[in-house]
Amino acid sequence: MAGSNVELPKIAVIGAGIFVRTQYIPRLREISHLVTVKAIWSRSEESAKNAAELARDFAPEIECKFGDSGLDEIINDDSILGVAVVLAGQVQVEMSLKMLKAGKHVIQEKPAAGSCSEAESALSIYNSLNKISKPIWALAENYRFEPAFVESSKMVKEIGEMMNIQVIVEGSMNSSNPYFSSTWRRNFYGGFVLDMGVHFVAGLRMLVGCEISSVSSITRHVDTNLPPPDNLCSLFQLENGCPGVFLFAVNSRAPKVLWRVDGSKGAVQVERGIENGKHGYTISFFSEKGECTKTFHSFSGVNEELKAFIHDISHFNKEGKEEYKAEGRYLYIEGARDVAVLEAMLQSGSKQNVSISVKKF
Repeated sequence: MAGSNVELPKIAVIGAGIFVRTQYIPRLREISHLVTVKAIWSRSEESAKNAAELARDFAPEIECKFGDSGLDEIINDDSILGVAVVLAGQVQVEMSLKMLKAGKHVIQEKPAAGSCSEAESALSIYNSLNKISKPIWALAENYRFEPAFVESSKMVKEIGEMMNIQVIVEGSMNSSNPYFSSTWRRNFYGGFVLDMGVHFVAGLRMLVGCEISSVSSITRHVDTNLPPPDNLCSLFQLENGCPGVFLFAVNSRAPKVLWRVDGSKGAVQVERGIENGKHGYTISFFSEKGECTKTFHSFSGVNEELKAFIHDISHFNKEGKEEYKAEGRYLYIEGARDVAVLEAMLQSGSKQNVSISVKKF
């Protein structure tokens, strides 16, 4: 814990929507001993004020910023080391690059981009910045920081050669979900499949420790209350040759989320659930003898990701002689790789199940 005489790093939150109010502010409250939230920005004054008030109990001096002038004030405030960009998917990359060019470290909400071409262009601009003083560009997907995936990725190395993989996602995106009416998600390429799907691809890639080389998909539009497509079934192949299936229904009457890797000496399964009133993941490890050991890990990925970002921006030295090595799990390029997998799956589905190679970043 930081001492009372140590000045905490200061950040600003760019955005004041549902996810900021329900996730970022509560999570930042929990780690307020590590960071000071100096400002919250929104396009409108009312939205910024409402969000700022929610954080007032742990950030009593928080400033409300809005409009172009408020954004300029954040950019020109040298005491603000980093920003969390939590906006509509269509504008996040542009905002992130604006902040990075101004010398601010950025943790941007997922998805990394709306397409591979946008991500590629963004990375080109980012990589053109001075290599030594270039700010950190983190991508907030959090699954790579969930203890369940950290632990299960170690277990996968103990089950011999991977023989097959299953990812089953049966979501619950209906009218009771606060994001159901989200305009930007409905106008986004791939709709909820891309916006939600990057999480599950991130979990898959973290679990197997190998990149996906090609996909072949069938997409359907079943629920007309959702943007197309809302169902996806994809056969994929890892670079090591192992095949797998990725099944995704945006809205199901019987929600279920699991990842399973079957190996020559056992199997590992990660399934979302609840234990003792806490939401999280149950890991099932099946040994070579068929014995099953189960462990439960409650959700903490958002917290762990934010703590990693705060640690990195606190230790970053732009006057140093070597490029700072930030936490690899949240680098923007990892989010771009997740988008590449989903884009390939969606393209394959639109082309009647043709095999598509996943773009490499």
